[in-house]
Amino acid sequence: MSEVVTGDAVVVEVRVAQMPSRAVALAIDLAVQLTVLIGASEVLEAFSVISDPAMYAAVAIVASLLVTVGYPVLFESLSGGRSLGKLALGLRVVSDDGGPERFRQALFRGLAGLLEFWMFFGAPALISSLVSQRGKRLGDIFAGTIVISDRGPREAGQVIWMPPQLAAWAATLELSQLPEGLATAARQYIIRWHQLSPQIRHEMGVRIATQVAAFVSPAAPSGVPPHAYLSAVLAERRRRDQVRLARRTGDGPATAPSGPSAGRPQPGPLAGGPQPGPLAGGPQPGFSAGDPLAGGPQPGPSAGGPFVGGPPAVLNPQAGQGVPGYDGRPAPEPPRTTPGGFAPPQ
Repeated sequence: MSEVVTGDAVVVEVRVAQMPSRAVALAIDLAVQLTVLIGASEVLEAFSVISDPAMYAAVAIVASLLVTVGYPVLFESLSGGRSLGKLALGLRVVSDDGGPERFRQALFRGLAGLLEFWMFFGAPALISSLVSQRGKRLGDIFAGTIVISDRGPREAGQVIWMPPQLAAWAATLELSQLPEGLATAARQYIIRWHQLSPQIRHEMGVRIATQVAAFVSPAAPSGVPPHAYLSAVLAERRRRDQVRLARRTGDGPATAPSGPSAGRPQPGPLAGGPQPGPLAGGPQPGFSAGDPLAGGPQPGPSAGGPFVGGPPAVLNPQAGQGVPGYDGRPAPEPPRTTPGGFAPPQ
């Protein structure tokens, strides 16, 4: 099961972990805990010789709690939502909004696990996982978390292309301060662009582009859509990486193409030469003064930011309206261009 959630900074695609994987991870964790408990009992037996019964009972209770509750809380808090079992199976715990698991959430999961696994032998967790649409056990429901898979398929071969209208501007960019994690989030957004509903597509694009713009200079030309801005930044970043690699190895040309010559020819207005649209400055022919591509501040929640304008129209009302992420249907046929003559992500 896959879904898109909105974290504080990025689009996060989560793949809900399947029940067999979670069961194997849980079995590994329980085996580790039982092994530690058996070792602790041997030590306590030796301790009982030199202590009174009350002290022995208190130490035994504390040791049991540290192993049954402290083990998952400690590991998940320090390793980003992973215990030993989850690490072995490529799983981790995240918040429902896609953010990292917090200590409070790990504590709730640990306390619920004491009830679910050690007192009722896993029956509450099994029933809850079967009933929940997202496969959550009681600890996840109480803590507001979900177990996801980190080992989903990757789109390693998908290339992000440079919008021809932005090639000259992108060549002047200062990209050294762009964090790797933010660049990865931008790439995920571009790759998933056609799978997002128009409203989420716009909101996420504005958010990520605004964050990228804080690390990249000079600013984007007026009226550039977020997806085109992010595509230009990522394509230029890749081009410079290729140039550095070629210089280091001494193999290939000293420069790498960044525009449409890097791949397939572009028909129509993308074939090169001066382009009409937002890069010419001022109101553009064919757009009203209030159009987001005409320049100037726009009404709405994004007014005042570098990336303005409302979400694009729903291309297929039957498949796109009211859907916060993946719509569960084949993606609608993408338009040939978006406003301003920018091609949509490939």
